[in-house]
Parts: sequence; structure tokens; C-alpha cells
Amino acid sequence: MKKVTVVIPNYNGMKFIEECLNAILNQDADTPDYQVLVVDNGSEDGSLELIHSQFPKVKTIALNSNTGFCHAVNVGIRAADTPYVLLLNNDTRADARFVRSLYDAIEDKPSAFSVSGKMLMWDNPERIDDAGDRYCVLGWTYARGKGKPAADYGKASEIFSACGGAAIYRKSILDQIGLFDEAHFAYLEDLDLGYRAKLYGYKNYYEPSAAVIHYGSGTSGSRYNSWKTSLAAANSIYVIAKNMPLLQILWNLPFLVLGFFLKFLFFCRKGMGMIYVKGLRDGFIKSFANSRHPRTGRGKLGNCFAIQWQLYLNTLRILKKY
Repeated sequence: MKKVTVVIPNYNGMKFIEECLNAILNQDADTPDYQVLVVDNGSEDGSLELIHSQFPKVKTIALNSNTGFCHAVNVGIRAADTPYVLLLNNDTRADARFVRSLYDAIEDKPSAFSVSGKMLMWDNPERIDDAGDRYCVLGWTYARGKGKPAADYGKASEIFSACGGAAIYRKSILDQIGLFDEAHFAYLEDLDLGYRAKLYGYKNYYEPSAAVIHYGSGTSGSRYNSWKTSLAAANSIYVIAKNMPLLQILWNLPFLVLGFFLKFLFFCRKGMGMIYVKGLRDGFIKSFANSRHPRTGRGKLGNCFAIQWQLYLNTLRILKKY
């Protein structure tokens, strides 16, 4: 019986997909039985045809258009019939122990919803790209260890949420709390899911032995661009509206206003200040449009207090450079 389904969303990934699949299909011999599923988001660059011709063992689901990261991975998760689902970006190259390490880590932790791998920079694999995600009281999400020496992140630890680019999830909990919110389309959807799991009392972890090299922004094209800036800004508002009870929003409001103002100044320096503001506006519109979304924090006061403490702690970690 297969234990893990590796779901890889692909959109015009010709530049990366061959190396990605070669690595994930050549895991060590003691790896638990797993299957690989590529969900193609209407690629037009021939990458889907390449998969069919060169990787006949890889299952594929072809969508007619680019429906976004969230919808694509949800399609893959629903198609999975294994206890665990491992999400992997198409612009990655996984270590030969990657699947084994993530599987062992989540098996050892009954309260774990997810375990995030060690993502390394493509052009400098001695440096961290992401060692799990953190969220702070300023309303900022940031990759733990970004740009730091990988050797400094060799210890397994609890994190706020897993980065959906290289992480394993317990499918039974996904069935309980729901899948990725497709209103996100892309960006911060993994934070939202990890936040939701924490509101239910589950935990998210980082496993350093599960290494993967990540190109970064392989689909969107760059770390900062207009589309990404606007969408991420909108989703930063949406995450708060969905997951924080009203009293917690009011309590954190001075910090949130400060955080969004500092981000505005940051994007002004990059010539994208008004794009960021438009994104924030879109976030409020999205929040009202999806106001019927269940707010899982209500009735789980203890979990909200625990999360609030982490928001403070993660803000202090920013001051200490992560």
C-alpha cells in the first residue's frame, strides 16, 4: 500500500520539471512506497508533453487553464488515496532522502499536521531559502532563516506553518479542517492552512534532513513583481480577516497598522507603493466577499492565546534576525 502521494503543480515549467521529476523519482531504496502526481495548470510550453513522453510512470491531471496554485494542489489532494500528501514545487531538486525524511518526521509526531523540508537556494545551496514559515504581530509572514547559513538550521523544530513548496501533510486532518482556500489563488495559502490547523490544536514542524534545492519564484518570474506584490498584499489582509477573532484583530490593530505602513514604505522604495496599496484594498474586498467563511478560532480560546504568544515571539525574532 502506498503511503505518500507527491503532488507537483506545474504551469509552464519546462525549464525545471525534468530535473524536478528525475530527483523525486530517484529516492533512496528504503523510501516508503509513494506515487508522483503532476497537476498541470494549462501549460502551453510543452512541459506536459515532456512529462508524458519522458516520465510515463508519473500520473498527470491536465487542467484547461491556470487555475492557481491552490486549486491545482486541491485537485491533487482530492485524487490522493494515501495517508500523507507531499506538496512539491516544480522548480525544486529534492535530495535522495527527502521523502523518507518527511515521512519519518510526521509519523513520529501524532499531533503534527505538517512537516516542512529544508529549502536551499538554487544558486547558493549553502544558504537557506526557507526553513519553515513564521507569522508575526505586524501581519508579516517570513521565511525562517532566509539567506542564512544552512548549517545553522540543522535542528528539527516547531514552526508556525509549513511552506507549501516542500512539505508533507496528514490527509486525515486535511479532511477535517479543509483544503487550501482557493480564494487565495496563490501566496500565503500555506500560511492560512497552517494557521487554521493551529486553531484546531495541531502543530507544524520543520525537518532539516529533508533537503530540497529551490529556484524560487520560478513561476511568477521574480521575487518582487507587480502581480505577486498585489496578490500577496491582498492575501495578507484576507488571512487576518479569516483566522483572527474580532477581539484579537482589535488587540493587534496598532501593530498591524505599523506593519502594513512599513511594508508600504518598503514597496515605495521599489516603485510599487501604489500597487501594494491596491493589493490591500483588494484584500478588504476579498474578505467581505468571503465573510461567510467559518472562523475556526471562535470557541478555541486557548489556541488563540497560544497563537498570540507566537505572534509576539516571532516579532522579537525579526529584531534578532530570525
